[in-house]
This record gives sequence, C-alpha cells and structure tokens, in this order.
Amino acid sequence: MVISLRHHQVVAFLKSNCDVCHIFSFSLLRSSSRLFSKPLLPNRSLNVAVLGASGAVGHELLELLLERNFPIGDLRLLASARSAGSLISWNGSKIKVHEVDQDSFEGVDLVFTSAGGNVSRKWRDAINSAGALMIDNSSAFRMDDSVPLVVPEVNPKEAFNHKGVIANPNCTTILLTLILSPLSLKIPIKRVVVSTYQSASGAGAKAMEELKGLTKDVLEGRNPMSKVLPYSLAFNLFLHNSPLQANNYCEEEMKMVNETRKILGLPDLLFSATCVRVPVLRAHSEAVNIEFVSPFPVEKARQTLSAAQGVELIENFKTNRFPMPNDVAGFDQVAVGRIRQDISNPNALELWLCGDQIRKGAALNAIQIAELLLSS
Repeated sequence: MVISLRHHQVVAFLKSNCDVCHIFSFSLLRSSSRLFSKPLLPNRSLNVAVLGASGAVGHELLELLLERNFPIGDLRLLASARSAGSLISWNGSKIKVHEVDQDSFEGVDLVFTSAGGNVSRKWRDAINSAGALMIDNSSAFRMDDSVPLVVPEVNPKEAFNHKGVIANPNCTTILLTLILSPLSLKIPIKRVVVSTYQSASGAGAKAMEELKGLTKDVLEGRNPMSKVLPYSLAFNLFLHNSPLQANNYCEEEMKMVNETRKILGLPDLLFSATCVRVPVLRAHSEAVNIEFVSPFPVEKARQTLSAAQGVELIENFKTNRFPMPNDVAGFDQVAVGRIRQDISNPNALELWLCGDQIRKGAALNAIQIAELLLSS
C-alpha cells in the first residue's frame, strides 16, 4: 500500500496561489515563535545582504527570498573580488555584485553568509557592529556555545537566544534532525548510525559543473580528470574528502555527530556516521539506523513521520518504491521511506531519506530562521 500524499501536485497548486502558500508556510513557523519571545527583526521591509551571492547557495537564497515574499527593502549582493562586478538577475532587475568590505553592512538589518568559514569569521564583527543579524551557512560558529544552531521545525526557541549570529547546520544534519526529532519526542533515542550519499552540490557550484563535464568525458571516451574534487565523481563514488580527524572519522562525519547532539539537546547521544560522495547533482540521501530505549512500532513511526513538519512519506513496499534524489531536487520537503524493523535489534528501526542539499539543506533553512524572527 502506498503511504504517501505526494507533495509535487500540492506545490504546483500552491505556487499558482502564492498568497496561500506564503501564509501557510509562514504560519507554521511563526506560530511557534510567538510563544517564545518578542520578534527580533524590525516590523518593516528589511535591508538584506547576501555574502556569497555568486555561489550555488547564494543563488538559491535569492530565488527563495523572492518565492517566499520575504520583506526586502534594499538587497545587497556581496562576494570576493573575483566575482565583483558581475550582474545577477533578481525580481526583474539586474543587480551588481560588490566586493565585500568594512562598509558593506552599514544600514543592513540581516546578512545571509554563505562563502565559507574563513569569510564568516573575518566579517562577523563588521556585520554585528553595523547592527545586523548574521545567519551563517558555514561551519565557523556551529559548535560555539554562544551561537544558536537552529532547524526551525526542530528547535525554533533557540533562534531567540542569539547574540548577533545564528548558525545554519550542516546539510546532512538538517535533513537527519527533521526525522530524528519527531521520533525522539515519542520514545527517547539511544543510538544513531547513519551512512550518507552526498551530492556534488555539497562541494559547490563548480563541483556540480565538473560532474557534468566529467560525465560527458567518460561517455565520449576521454579520461576524466577532476580539478575541484580530489577524484572524479563521474560514474564513481568515494568517501567524503573532508580532513580526517584523530579518531579516523572525517570532519564531515564529526559535524553530523556534534551538530545533531547540539540541535536535539542530547550531548551524550551515541552516534556514528560514514559520509560518501556520489554522482548526484543536488540532493543528499541517508541510510539511518535508530536505536530507541524501547521498541518503536513501525506503524507508529510511520504515522509520526507522516505528520511531521517538513517531511513527506514515500514508500510502496509492493513495488519497491522509496525516496530518490529526483523526488526532492528543487523541493522543500525531506522524503522518508522504507521504515522497517531492524531484524538485529528489537529496539531499532531502519529508514531511508532524501533531501535537496541546496534548498532545505542550506538556503531554505536559513530563510526559515529569519522568518522566525519576523514581526507578525
């Protein structure tokens, strides 16, 4: 039996009725924000800067700001000297990208930063000194105890504890916590083991273009030579290329471990991850084993995830049809399926999920954080 209400047709309807979509998406997140604190962004059109505007996440941020009717007065596009001077189309206009400097943030209310950890660390003080809120998509501040690490569907209250910076979690962590959180509210989680299958988009726009080019090389009989990633992804996969740590887990794997613990408020959660690069353009997948403190009936888990915000269920055991990257590319929802009892552990479940790395895994989550802080 198919246990799924596919969101694609619903999205198409909502896009044709954008006011309904806008009110619906805002109300889900902002209804919870009003319970916790007074809004922390001004009740007017905001002056917004995007630092890293020329990158894949920057482009997605711009599309989503428009799509979600985010209240923008002035929009500033910032990047390195290499990208300065280029023009980006937005809302019917061509906007010039400027090189970021000390004066870039004057008069700005909100800055989305997506240009890497070093850039975020460099400009944090300038952003905050200008009185702007920084929502950062890098790993620079995620494990800083003074910086909230927020997934709006999971821990929205934390956004109101910021001191000028809110961190956007790692893409794989965002997708995973959307699944773990509603389950953990039913029965406490003891241990998580996850293997990720991460798309080229996680390494940026250049990696995506390289995958396209190297795939063509292979199909035309040429030897694929990678320049962006350490190995060619064309018809290939390899363990994640982030630096190995002293414990022989790579940096990406430890991001998942530490960030998941922080977001869920479970510092002692047993957690192990293996991260893999795969030849997919922009959606990540994860195979997840979750051990609870007691048995979690499969049907109860299925019902819980079907009702979870930001999640859709795709599973048909008769036809062996479960989530695929193509199901979620360009969409907001994280798809989950093949929820089943772990045959080796009566307290554990196995499941599979897919989510768009650029969208919910990065740009969308950042904008949803800002929406939490908007005036009603």
